[in-house]
Amino acid sequence: MKSKNMATYTIKLDDNSNILLTNEKNETVSVLDLLKDHEPHRVFAFDGQMGAGKTTFIKKLCEEMGTLDVVNSPTFAIVNVYDVERPYKGEVYHFDCYRLKDIREAMDFGAEEYLYSGNYCFIEWPEMIEALLPEDTVWVKIEPQENGDRLLTI
Repeated sequence: MKSKNMATYTIKLDDNSNILLTNEKNETVSVLDLLKDHEPHRVFAFDGQMGAGKTTFIKKLCEEMGTLDVVNSPTFAIVNVYDVERPYKGEVYHFDCYRLKDIREAMDFGAEEYLYSGNYCFIEWPEMIEALLPEDTVWVKIEPQENGDRLLTI
């Protein structure tokens, strides 16, 4: 994991199964703060075991960015495109590289065009396309905890 400034957060679910993100001081923060804290970076690589909560967290990010699209895992499509309205108007690209056999497949569907478009890219299973990722990619590790929370390390 390449990082100059490491930060950790805890992902919790409230009584209504809404995602809450708390910082190291146990203060609730917006998931959008992660994007603001890493301006001008646009590519976020989400690392974590199967079931760690990568898709769930990306769904929350996209919803907070104002998408009205249904956000789900692009496991078979490889990449989903969501329109967002606020505070970032434009498109967000959500990759799931789990099923890629090799980097050539990513190149065939035009991954580099998405990654270098200037739009936000959220990537699950980024190790499958690591050689294509921009140098300034923000790496986000999500690890399940025994109590059901998730530790998010950037």
